[in-house]
Amino acid sequence: MRVWSKSALKSLLLPGVVLLAAAAVSGRAEWLTRSVSVVDLYYYTAFGVGLLLAWRFHSGRVFSALILLFLANRAVEFFAAGPIPTAGPGRTALEAVSFLLPLNFALISTVRERGFTAPVVAPRVLVLFLESVFVAVLCRPQPAAGSGLFHGALLNRAWFAWTGVPQLSWVALAVALGVLMTRLVTYRKPAEGGFAWALLSSFVALSVGGVGPLARAYFATGAVILVVSIIETSYSMAYHDELTGLPARRAFNEATLALEAPYAVAVVDIDHFKKFNDTYGHDTGDDVLCLVAGRLASVTGGGQAFRVGGEEFSILFPGKSVEEVTPDLELLRATVGKSVFRLRGSDRRFAPRGPDRRKSGAKKKGSRDRARTLPASDPRDLSVTVSIGVAGPDPRHPAVDGVIKLADQALYRAKDGGRNRVEVAVAGGVRPKKKAVRTNR
Repeated sequence: MRVWSKSALKSLLLPGVVLLAAAAVSGRAEWLTRSVSVVDLYYYTAFGVGLLLAWRFHSGRVFSALILLFLANRAVEFFAAGPIPTAGPGRTALEAVSFLLPLNFALISTVRERGFTAPVVAPRVLVLFLESVFVAVLCRPQPAAGSGLFHGALLNRAWFAWTGVPQLSWVALAVALGVLMTRLVTYRKPAEGGFAWALLSSFVALSVGGVGPLARAYFATGAVILVVSIIETSYSMAYHDELTGLPARRAFNEATLALEAPYAVAVVDIDHFKKFNDTYGHDTGDDVLCLVAGRLASVTGGGQAFRVGGEEFSILFPGKSVEEVTPDLELLRATVGKSVFRLRGSDRRFAPRGPDRRKSGAKKKGSRDRARTLPASDPRDLSVTVSIGVAGPDPRHPAVDGVIKLADQALYRAKDGGRNRVEVAVAGGVRPKKKAVRTNR
């Protein structure tokens, strides 16, 4: 899989770069420094809406990040008590906050999302409370022990004369961004990109002093970026299959609405998947689905793959005829057949597949008694094959629904013909006499 895929670049750049650029352009406008009420409205609306959405969508990580941003800004403004801090408690607060903020972002991003419940949120709020006490202790009336804790310089101080953020904080920022970027490339989730851009926006706020309308605008922009990440995550969950990462049925249905002749629709089904799933277990079955989905995502010929349910996938080829895409489908079929899958471990269990097993992850009472462990053996290399039916519009079936039915009929002929093959829809949509049994796929 390519590291810098199109989806990864999109998650990285949008919408964070747009929102941060808009904040930078607005920050240069003279009216911003005079329109304190407008900035305050933007500020409190961003955080209020963000906290509400984080609670509503059970996003404990984003909720914690929003609280972190809000406390960071309030701490600097409280101890600065006025203009941009250049010395005293305000300066100490700015340095402490700029060091702790990126480290907290890195920590929050690595915590597994476990929803929005008191046992989940309470420990994070407690950590933020303890850090607030720590900053308050550092910011006691000067001179105070620890006020110069973050004054250390690793490079020439003159290089950082343009900012009040100490060098140690820039190191912390680099470490945090490294963690966030690694997670973004690994998981390709909107929230990971949102964390990175929200951290950058808040760091810009600290670089301009951490107080005043401009700093508030940047902190609010960080909150807006996190809000958008919640919306993008919800969209991704609705339109993408969580297991395979492919677009889901809802996305498929919308994509078919935009199809205009010529086009081709291919229906792909994993051969003997139920038997494979029952033999090696649902975890291995999920791994097989991911393997096949990865091959389908790289289909040639300009096709786009979708997971439409269970072990069934569909591929749309806009602007292509059936004759044009058949070689690409043959290549795809051969590629899947040559792919080797390593069975992880030797303790795969035999368990009937239930409709809610993969969703809930819960084991039914007595399932352990029914499970049967396979005989111990060395890890084995397994392979799967797929059968494919493909169809395009014709005078008798010009509508997309009719074309999909023709492709499904062609898929059944591929099953009847021995599986691991590509079948083109019969002209006129005449179903063969021999019918495949759907449960034996």
